Amino acid sequence: MKSKTPKILHPIGGRSMIGHALTAAAGLNPRELVAVVRHQRDVVADHILSLAEILGTVPVIADQDEVPGTGRAVQCGLEALVDAAESTASTPLPDADPAGPRSTFGTVVVTYGDVPLLTTELLAELVANHEAESNAVTVLTALLEDPTGYGRILRDADGTVAGIVEHKDATDEQRSINEVNSGIYAFDGDLLATALAEVTTDNAQGEMYLTDVLSIARTAGGRVAAVTTQDRWQVEGANDRVQLQALGAEMNHRTLERHMRAGTSIQDPATTWIDSTVTLEPDTTILPNTHLQGTTHLSEDAVVGPDTTLVDTTVGIGATVTRTQASGAVIGDRAAVGPFTYLRPGTVLGEQGKIGAFYETKNTVIGRGSKLSHLGYAGDAEIGEYTNIGCGNITANYDGVNKHRTVIGNHVRTSSNTVFIAPVNIGDGAYTGAGAVVRKDVPAGALALTVAPQRNTEGWVEDRRPGSPAADAAAQARVGHGTSHTPQPDAGA
Repeated sequence: MKSKTPKILHPIGGRSMIGHALTAAAGLNPRELVAVVRHQRDVVADHILSLAEILGTVPVIADQDEVPGTGRAVQCGLEALVDAAESTASTPLPDADPAGPRSTFGTVVVTYGDVPLLTTELLAELVANHEAESNAVTVLTALLEDPTGYGRILRDADGTVAGIVEHKDATDEQRSINEVNSGIYAFDGDLLATALAEVTTDNAQGEMYLTDVLSIARTAGGRVAAVTTQDRWQVEGANDRVQLQALGAEMNHRTLERHMRAGTSIQDPATTWIDSTVTLEPDTTILPNTHLQGTTHLSEDAVVGPDTTLVDTTVGIGATVTRTQASGAVIGDRAAVGPFTYLRPGTVLGEQGKIGAFYETKNTVIGRGSKLSHLGYAGDAEIGEYTNIGCGNITANYDGVNKHRTVIGNHVRTSSNTVFIAPVNIGDGAYTGAGAVVRKDVPAGALALTVAPQRNTEGWVEDRRPGSPAADAAAQARVGHGTSHTPQPDAGA
C-alpha cells in the first residue's frame, strides 16, 4: 500500500477492509470470533476491538509469533481460544494435543482481513455444505481467467479435493488449472487442531501452510470437498491501492444496485457513491455527483443532490438537499437545504424549515417552519418556530476564548445584516432593524435598532476623487438637475 496505515485498515465503502471481513464472519453468529494479528499489532487490535458494538461480540485477539504462514496464524488463533476459555473459568477447551482429550472447537471457519466483498451468505453456504456432508475440510474455490499467484485446486476423479498446491510450488501442468483456492475454509475444529501439529515449514516459502492440513485430513480418512463460487469478487483481496480501488468500485456498484432494486432512484450511478453503511428508504431520489457516507439515512420521498455530500446525516420525509456539504446533521421532514450550504455537526433543522444559499450552521437547532434563507452563519444557537432570519445574519458565538449561545424565539423577524453578539436572547415575536448589532436581550415583541444618524457630505467625490469616473458622473448629474457644487476646504470623510 506504500502507507503508514496497515493494509487491512484502509477504508472501502464506509468501513475498513477488516471491518467488512469481520462483519461477514460475525453474521454467522459464531461462538467465538478470533482475529489473528501481527503487523502494527496494537493499531490493528485497537481498531478491531472498537468494532465490538457493530459486530455484536468482542473479538478475541490472537498474536502470531515469528513462525510465518497461514497455518501458524490459525494455530495461534486456536491457542488463543483455549487460553480465553480457561481464563474465563467457564467450560475449558481441552488441550489441542492429539494425544490428549478431544477439544470442542466444532466447525472452524477461516477467512481473511483483506476480502471486503465476502458476504455472510456465502460463508453460510460454505458452512452448510461442510456440515451436511460431514466433511473434514471444505474449501471455498473460484474459477479465474488468470489464476496467477493463487494456489491451485487438485481434484480426484470423484470430484473431491485431493490437495492444494501453492503457485510457487506448482508444476507447469498444475499452473494451467484455473480453479483456485480462496484461502477461505470450513474445518472440523478437532481435526484442524490435530493436523496443525503435523504441519512443517518444509516448502519453497519456508512457511507453515494451512493448505497442508488437507492432505493430512485425507490421510486420516477425512473427506475434503469444495464449494465453488461464480462470484470472484467475493474472494478477491487487495494488496495495493490499484486493487483497492477496483474493489471499491465493485462494492459501490453492488451497493447502488441493491438500493435501486429496493426502491431508490439513482439518476447517475457513474457519479454516485454510497457507503455500505448508509440506509435508504423506498422512493428516495439521488441526483448526480452525490456522495452518501457513514450512517447517513434518507427517508421516504427525500431528494438529495446534485453535487451533495452527506456524512452521518439524517434526511427526513420529503426533504430536499441541493448542492450541500453536511456532517452530523438532522434535516426534518419536508425541509429544504441549499444550494451551496454547509451544515456542520449538531445542526438540527425542523420540519418544513429552510437553510438556504451560502449558509453555514453548526451546533444549531432550528424549529419547525423557520427559515435561514441566505448568506449567513448560525453557530451555537437555538431558533424557535416560524422565525425568519434575514439575509446576512450572523451569530457571533466566539469571544476569542469561549463559545456562547444565541437563543431566538418563535415568530421572530430579523432584518438584513443583523449580528447577534452572544450570549443573547431574542424574545418571541421580536424584530430587528437592518444592520442591527444586538448586544443585549430583546424582549418579546420589541424592535431592536442600532441606527446612527445618517450624514451626507455633499461634493465629497468631486473634492476627494477629482477626475475619476464617479466624479465626472456626479458633475454631469448635477448639471442635469441644474445644481452646482462649491468646493469645501475640509469636506468630512
